[in-house]
Amino acid sequence: MTVVQAAPATSRPNPQKKNILIRRLARAPWWLLLMVLMVILFVLSVNDRHPYPIIWGAVKQGIWTTIWVSIVAYVIAVIMGLFIALLRRSNNVIIYQLSTFYVEGVRGIPTLVLVYYMALAAIPQLISLGNDLGEWLTWLRITVTLSDSASFELTFQGIGSRLATFDTRQFPNTYRAIIGLAISYSAFLSEVFRAGIDSIGRGQREAASSLGMTRRQTMRLIVLPQAVRVVIPPLANDFIAMLKESSLVSILGVQDITRRGQTYAASTFTFFQAYNVVALTYLVLTLSLSMAVKLLEMYLHRGREHA
Repeated sequence: MTVVQAAPATSRPNPQKKNILIRRLARAPWWLLLMVLMVILFVLSVNDRHPYPIIWGAVKQGIWTTIWVSIVAYVIAVIMGLFIALLRRSNNVIIYQLSTFYVEGVRGIPTLVLVYYMALAAIPQLISLGNDLGEWLTWLRITVTLSDSASFELTFQGIGSRLATFDTRQFPNTYRAIIGLAISYSAFLSEVFRAGIDSIGRGQREAASSLGMTRRQTMRLIVLPQAVRVVIPPLANDFIAMLKESSLVSILGVQDITRRGQTYAASTFTFFQAYNVVALTYLVLTLSLSMAVKLLEMYLHRGREHA
């Protein structure tokens, strides 16, 4: 009797896996690879070509100024934005209307105009008012009576004289630019925080209220911790936008990347080469931050999947 052995089963290719692989390859960041290759090729081609090394030596001195201005302005904007977002959730009609007036008013003014206004109009006017207040304080005398036989006179000559003699030129343009950027972005970030707070379900607030928690405790312990996790990616993207918008401070003479490039180009008439270096420097900074934001979003998304 002859036994016929069955042929070994061969695994058939799974078309579904092939389609998944094709989709993943199509979604791969080929654009990033192309851009990195272009940057590398450009750097290698002009590395020893005059005047690129000299321009880079001038521009790189402004990198720290750009980063420092961006970080300080953004931290102030985040604090102000969160505070304004909380004010807009107040039950007090006056507080709500005033905070909404601030947000809509600031959002309606271009950042460049706001930086100009704060640096050349608002801050000098505030310093002038401070001078008037200082002159008034130098003349102010307050007599404090402790008993029938003991009294002393309280004066404000020290602080008054400092305020009265404070000159507008003593307030650096760097800080004026930071204030302008912070005010401009605070209005936009307040909307980010408001959207994050509104994304938390109303049922959680009602559950906290049923447990006897006050409105402030609910916001601090329940809503804000979850809202912050939601708004981290858009906040990071706004920081990248702030880094690019920081180039506006060059109009006030702040020695950032843009100003360094402008100064060298104006003195040597090498505008093409100078702005090549300036644009490439911003591109590398923003791409690096964008990749960091992508990794952060992937990490937070994975955390939500495991939750």
